[in-house]
Order: sequence, then C-alpha cells, then structure tokens
Amino acid sequence: MSHPDEHTGTRRDFLYYATGGAGAVAAGAAVWPLVNQMNPSADVQALSSIRVDVSGVEPGTQITVKWLGKPVFIRHRTGEELQAQAEEDIDISSLPDPSARNINLSDPDAPATDANRTIASPEGEAEGAWMVQMGVCTHLGCVPLADAGEFGGWFCPCHGSHYDLSGRIRKGPAPENLPVPPARFEGTDLILG
Repeated sequence: MSHPDEHTGTRRDFLYYATGGAGAVAAGAAVWPLVNQMNPSADVQALSSIRVDVSGVEPGTQITVKWLGKPVFIRHRTGEELQAQAEEDIDISSLPDPSARNINLSDPDAPATDANRTIASPEGEAEGAWMVQMGVCTHLGCVPLADAGEFGGWFCPCHGSHYDLSGRIRKGPAPENLPVPPARFEGTDLILG
C-alpha cells in the first residue's frame, strides 16, 4: 500500500520549480536593460566606419575628417616628402616613442619607421604616399597644427610637442606618437574603421 508522502513529484515541488522559473525570468527582464545600455548608441555605431573620397586630395595637402568624435589627419605626401623620409637616418631607439602605434600592422608595436607608420597606398601611388593618423596630441588631447614645428610635420600649440612627417614625437612633453587608426583603401576611397 502506498502513502501519499511517497510520490516522486508533489504539488509543492511543482510550485517551487514554477516560482523559481518565474523569478529567473523576472530577474533576467530586470537585468537586461542594464546590460543593454552599455552597448553603443545608434549614432556611435553609424560613425564607427566611414568612407572618405580622397581622389581630390592633391600631393602636399592634408584633410581632416571626424571619426568617432575625434579628428583624423589624412595627408597625401609629395615625392619630395617621401624622398626626405627615405633619406632621413633616425635611430629609432633614440625616439621618445620607438613604437609604430599602427593598428593595421600584425604587430602594432613594430619599430616606428616611416614605412611602419603609413597606410598601404592604392594602385598607381608610391608606397608611403598616404599618412593617416589621429589628430589628437598624445600629451593632453589638443589638436596639432599641420606643416608646423621643427620637423615639418605637426606642432601642438598647447604645450609645444613637435611631430615629424611620419607623426612621430620628436620633441616636447607628448609621450607617444600620433596613433594610426584602422584604415584601408578601396579604390579612391579610404575606409576608416
């Protein structure tokens, strides 16, 4: 003869499981908005990748675009600038920042040579013809001036940092080179992001 206490699943067990399941669903519903608010907003996602037509940028000129709320310098270097950078004999280890800071390389911390700081050029262009770098001084975040300073590159008017034509810090309080953002060419368009 079996007793009612010996049943494997009682009404009380069912109520425990149902209440636990409902509590888990309610907790998930309460936590989801907190987790979801950490995702980037739609306007930030829309700016995470931009396409810039650089076909009108003449050698020796620079344009500045805004990407992720920060300025990005896109410079089309002349043959003379390329020749000057190729002939410049710099001891990379003597630079304040010997790292390339180029996210497009397999090793972003490769030596800060001119070749390691440029973007692969589109067909028909000399290698190293394009410099693409964040336009924010690595000292305190000011925007450096182009074609200025002792090294012919960029000069930060806030505290006197001097960058060369490769965006390497050469003099002043800035601790790092201007970083090179993720960038690639598709035809005459430069894709940032």
